[in-house]
Amino acid sequence: MVISNMEIIPGKRIRVHLGLVQGSTVRTKHFGRDLMASLKNIFGGELKGYTELLQEAREEAVRRMKEQAKAAGANAVINVRFSTSSVTQGAAELFAYGTAVVLE
Repeated sequence: MVISNMEIIPGKRIRVHLGLVQGSTVRTKHFGRDLMASLKNIFGGELKGYTELLQEAREEAVRRMKEQAKAAGANAVINVRFSTSSVTQGAAELFAYGTAVVLE
Protein backbone atom coordinates (compact mmCIF):
# COMPACT_ATOMS: atom_id res chain seq x y z
CA MET A 1 0.00 0.00 0.00
CA VAL A 2 1.29 3.44 -0.97
CA ILE A 3 1.22 6.01 1.86
CA SER A 4 1.98 9.62 0.99
CA ASN A 5 1.60 13.07 2.50
CA MET A 6 1.17 14.47 -1.04
CA GLU A 7 -2.22 14.97 -2.70
CA ILE A 8 -1.09 13.05 -5.78
CA ILE A 9 1.32 10.24 -6.57
CA PRO A 10 3.59 11.28 -9.45
CA GLY A 11 3.13 9.02 -12.45
CA LYS A 12 -0.11 7.52 -11.07
CA ARG A 13 -3.72 8.39 -11.72
CA ILE A 14 -6.43 8.23 -9.06
CA ARG A 15 -9.11 5.91 -10.38
CA VAL A 16 -11.43 5.83 -7.35
CA HIS A 17 -11.72 8.16 -4.35
CA LEU A 18 -12.89 6.17 -1.29
CA GLY A 19 -12.85 8.91 1.34
CA LEU A 20 -11.34 9.51 4.74
CA VAL A 21 -9.53 6.76 6.62
CA GLN A 22 -8.01 7.03 10.05
CA GLY A 23 -6.09 5.26 12.74
CA SER A 24 -5.33 6.23 16.29
CA THR A 25 -3.81 5.02 19.50
CA VAL A 26 -3.77 6.37 23.03
CA ARG A 27 -0.55 5.85 24.94
CA THR A 28 0.38 6.54 28.51
CA LYS A 29 3.75 7.16 30.07
CA HIS A 30 5.59 4.32 31.73
CA PHE A 31 6.65 5.09 35.30
CA GLY A 32 10.33 4.58 34.47
CA ARG A 33 10.11 6.86 31.45
CA ASP A 34 8.26 9.45 33.48
CA LEU A 35 10.93 9.36 36.18
CA MET A 36 13.73 9.75 33.62
CA ALA A 37 11.83 12.59 31.94
CA SER A 38 11.62 14.41 35.26
CA LEU A 39 15.40 14.17 35.62
CA LYS A 40 15.91 15.38 32.02
CA ASN A 41 13.74 18.41 32.83
CA ILE A 42 16.30 19.34 35.45
CA PHE A 43 19.48 18.62 33.46
CA GLY A 44 18.23 19.01 29.87
CA GLY A 45 18.54 16.70 26.89
CA GLU A 46 16.40 14.54 24.65
CA LEU A 47 13.63 12.54 26.26
CA LYS A 48 14.49 9.31 24.42
CA GLY A 49 11.81 7.29 26.19
CA TYR A 50 9.15 9.68 24.90
CA THR A 51 10.71 9.77 21.45
CA GLU A 52 10.43 5.98 21.28
CA LEU A 53 6.89 6.10 22.66
CA LEU A 54 5.79 8.56 19.97
CA GLN A 55 7.48 6.55 17.21
CA GLU A 56 5.65 3.40 18.33
CA ALA A 57 2.38 5.34 18.49
CA ARG A 58 2.86 6.73 14.95
CA GLU A 59 3.56 3.24 13.60
CA GLU A 60 0.46 1.82 15.30
CA ALA A 61 -1.79 4.66 14.09
CA VAL A 62 -0.52 4.26 10.50
CA ARG A 63 -1.00 0.48 10.66
CA ARG A 64 -4.62 0.96 11.75
CA MET A 65 -5.20 3.57 9.05
CA LYS A 66 -3.79 1.19 6.40
CA GLU A 67 -6.05 -1.62 7.66
CA GLN A 68 -9.09 0.63 7.31
CA ALA A 69 -8.02 1.67 3.81
CA LYS A 70 -7.45 -1.94 2.75
CA ALA A 71 -10.88 -2.93 4.07
CA ALA A 72 -12.37 -0.15 1.92
CA GLY A 73 -10.60 -1.53 -1.18
CA ALA A 74 -7.85 1.09 -1.44
CA ASN A 75 -4.31 0.51 -2.64
CA ALA A 76 -3.07 3.92 -1.44
CA VAL A 77 -3.66 6.61 1.17
CA ILE A 78 -2.80 10.13 0.12
CA ASN A 79 -2.60 13.48 1.91
CA VAL A 80 -1.69 11.73 5.19
CA ARG A 81 -1.52 13.89 8.28
CA PHE A 82 -0.78 13.34 11.97
CA SER A 83 -2.31 14.96 15.01
CA THR A 84 -1.67 14.57 18.72
CA SER A 85 -3.79 15.53 21.68
CA SER A 86 -3.75 15.10 25.41
CA VAL A 87 -6.52 12.78 26.54
CA THR A 88 -5.89 12.90 30.27
CA GLN A 89 -3.01 13.52 32.66
CA GLY A 90 -0.16 11.37 31.40
CA ALA A 91 -1.94 9.98 28.30
CA ALA A 92 -1.92 11.23 24.72
CA GLU A 93 -3.60 10.22 21.48
CA LEU A 94 -1.76 10.04 18.20
CA PHE A 95 -4.11 10.24 15.21
CA ALA A 96 -3.22 9.52 11.57
CA TYR A 97 -5.64 10.28 8.76
CA GLY A 98 -5.71 10.56 5.00
CA THR A 99 -7.71 9.90 1.85
CA ALA A 100 -8.10 6.32 0.67
CA VAL A 101 -7.85 5.94 -3.10
CA VAL A 102 -7.40 3.33 -5.79
CA LEU A 103 -4.48 4.15 -8.06
CA GLU A 104 -4.07 2.91 -11.63
